[in-house]
Parts: sequence; structure tokens; C-alpha cells
Amino acid sequence: MTNNDTSEMDSNLIRSLSPSVGNFTVSLHYDKRLYKHDIRGSIAHAKMLAKQGIIESPESESICQGLAEIEEEITNGNFNWREDLEDIHMNIENRLLEKIGSVAGKLHTGRSRNDQVSTDMRMFVKDAVDITIKNLTSLQLELIGIAESHTRTVIPGYTHMQRAQPVLLSHHLMAYVEMFERDVERFTQTFQRTDVMPLGSGALAGLPYDMDREYSAHLLGFKNISNNSMDAVSDRDFLLDYMSAASICSMHLSRLSEEIVIWCTDEFSFIELATEYTTGSSLMPQKNNPDFAEIARGKVGRVYGNLMSLLTTLKALPLTYNRDLQEDKESFFDTYDTLNAILVVFKGMVHGMKVDADKTLAAANTGYMLATDFADYLVQKGLPFRESHHIVARLSNYCHSKQKTFSELTIEEYKQFSDKFDTDVYAITVESSIEARDVPGGTASSRVESAIQSALQRIKRSGRY
Repeated sequence: MTNNDTSEMDSNLIRSLSPSVGNFTVSLHYDKRLYKHDIRGSIAHAKMLAKQGIIESPESESICQGLAEIEEEITNGNFNWREDLEDIHMNIENRLLEKIGSVAGKLHTGRSRNDQVSTDMRMFVKDAVDITIKNLTSLQLELIGIAESHTRTVIPGYTHMQRAQPVLLSHHLMAYVEMFERDVERFTQTFQRTDVMPLGSGALAGLPYDMDREYSAHLLGFKNISNNSMDAVSDRDFLLDYMSAASICSMHLSRLSEEIVIWCTDEFSFIELATEYTTGSSLMPQKNNPDFAEIARGKVGRVYGNLMSLLTTLKALPLTYNRDLQEDKESFFDTYDTLNAILVVFKGMVHGMKVDADKTLAAANTGYMLATDFADYLVQKGLPFRESHHIVARLSNYCHSKQKTFSELTIEEYKQFSDKFDTDVYAITVESSIEARDVPGGTASSRVESAIQSALQRIKRSGRY
């Protein structure tokens, strides 16, 4: 191929734009991370074209070989990226032209940039979901490991940030395992809805070639092909699915961040983080701040914002493709990067967390956290719960006024409030309170141990580890 041929091809690929727009339309700085998916899609497309006799087999082989070499160049950092070509697709296509000549132009037969971009993004999202689920599962296993080590560690359970009832630390941590399991389910559903190949839809109306879309889907690992060409090229619901699932997941991580921050305070002192997951103060030398948890908590607003950004971009777009859709990638990539960075950090942070079981037990033994148990005691003696509730409320007020705990009351003091009280009332303890919650989903040690094993079996059955 002559230089004139190359220049002629380049002129067909590149339009002169107003100098005033600068890099306004350039997306290369972020979409070049799609290079592996773009090349995979192009190789599958070239093979399909040859299979259907749309291009010659030697032409397809030349295209595929050229694309494989380009992928190696990019991977090794030897690729010359050109911003004047605007995006990943034009850069690869132009490089292919340089390598194999005008036959490179046959690659775009039966394909629009519209269905090409959507296919690339769907492949990327499928990989992203797999990585996210893997990171979620790793965090779940860390939490389960801590829960297994603390099946007898008691902490105060809270409502309204007030001490409410004693629970096992393992029960508390397993609540987050359940939250993250729902996140896994949402990402799994995202994968299923993403697993639809749009390639072969053309610009919007389909193509006038004898395309074998099922064959292309098979080569690219897609389970299904799209049903409507107009929907296929304009659909970004699969990105919203990921970003919505990521927003909910990051919210769960933020809740755990908040608890870690609180538990680290001197006022609580329930846990201590490994030094590599804390930072000091520029002024106060004694400080060990839980900055990693705080930053993770702060990044959640960013993930929410990305979701709202894409929702806003999509809200008024008519069918089919509009250039507004170029804005889908930066927000998605940022969400993916942010969420998985948090998950990786959390795994390490949780792994090095030390629990002060004496402090948590002491906290659970203060106040009037057994009040509900005393009400239940009176119910077992035959009183209606509402009456029992009223009696124990007055009993709690009495203890508060006398600065006594329930265990410090004499039996005579108990009987001032109800003659149903007897010496067996002293059998009510933090431990008895926990073991009394022996119902499915309860905090009794046997139930928590069963929940831990069930969670491990569930993860194992899913093949996630």
C-alpha cells in the first residue's frame, strides 16, 4: 500500500473540526481502557464475516493477525495513541490500516460504531461484575472469619444509637455478610441483563448482510443477542444496573465504615485497627485516625453522583444513538474503580481489626439493656406484655433514680413493682438474654454458628471460592 493510499484512508476516517472545540469530542483518555474488548469484538466480527462469505478468509486472517499484534503493542506500551483520532476505535482501526493496508477497511463491513461501542461496554461490564463479585466475596469471607472467632463475644446492640439489647459480635458482623450477599445478587442480575450482544444491529436498523449474530455471540461469550436493533444501540440500562447496584453496595460499606469509626473512638474502644490502616495527625502526635474508613464513607457520595449523572444524561434522549452517550463511560469507570478500591481496602482493614472483648462485654453490662428480658420474665409469670412493659419501665426509672443496676436490687425492691418477681429473676443475665433469642435469625450462639456455616455453604455452592 502506498502513502497516498494511507492518506486517502485517513481522510475518510478523520474530519476537520473547528479549532475552537479543541479536545471537546475526544474520549481517548478514558475509553482506551476498552482496547482488549474492542479487539476481541473486532476479531469475532472478522471471523463471522469470513464464515458468512462476506469477506474472504485470507482477508479475515490478515485482519485478525493485525489486531492481535496491535493488542500486543498496546499491552507492552508500544502503541502510539493519537488524540486527533478521538477514540480507541479509530486509533485501532487506523493502526490496522497502517499494518495491513486497505483490507483493514473491510473490518467495518456490517458494523456501525454504535453497535461496536455498545458491545465493547457490555463485555467490559461483564468482566467488571465478575471482579466486583470476587471482591465482595473476599470481604464476606473476612467478616465470616472474624465472626467464627467471636461466637461468644458480646456487644451492645443499638437502636437510635442508644444501647438496646445485648447481641453477639458475630451476629452483628453476619448482618453485613447478608447485606453483601444481596449486593452479590444484584450484580449477578446485572450480569444476566448485560449478557446480551448488540453487535449486528448496525447504526440503528439492522444490516443488509447475511450476518450470523449467534455465531458472533458464541465467539464473544454472550448468552443472548438483542431483539431490537434500535433498542440495542441506545440501551445503557446495563450500566445503570451496575451503578445502581454499586450505589447500594457502597451504602452498605459506608454503614460499616461508620461503625468502625465509632468503635475506634476512646468513648467506645471496642476495636483497634492495624496501624497501616490508620493515619496520624499533623499536629497531635497521639492520634491514630481511621482515615481509610472515613475516606470510604466519603466516596459513597461520588458513586451516587455518577449514577445520577448517567440517569440525567439518559432521561431525555430520543431513539436511537446520540453523542450524549459518550458521557456514559467516565462515570461508569469511576464507579467501578471507586467501589472495587473500597472493597480491596476493606478486606485488609477488617483482616487486621482487633476486638477488645472485655470492653464490649462491659458496655453490654451497663445501663438497662436487659429491660426487655425482665418484661418477658413477667409475661412468663402470666402478665400481659403491655402491663409487664409498664412495670419494667417504672422499675428502670427507679434504678436510675437510685443509681443501681437491675442485679443490685434486692428482692424486696423488685416486689415493690410486682409480686410476680421472685429470686429466679437473678438468673437474667447478658448471656441468658442472648441465648434466649433461640429463633431462626436470632442472636443465640447456636443460631449464629448455624448462620455462619450456612453462609459459607452458600458461597461454596455458588462457586465463588
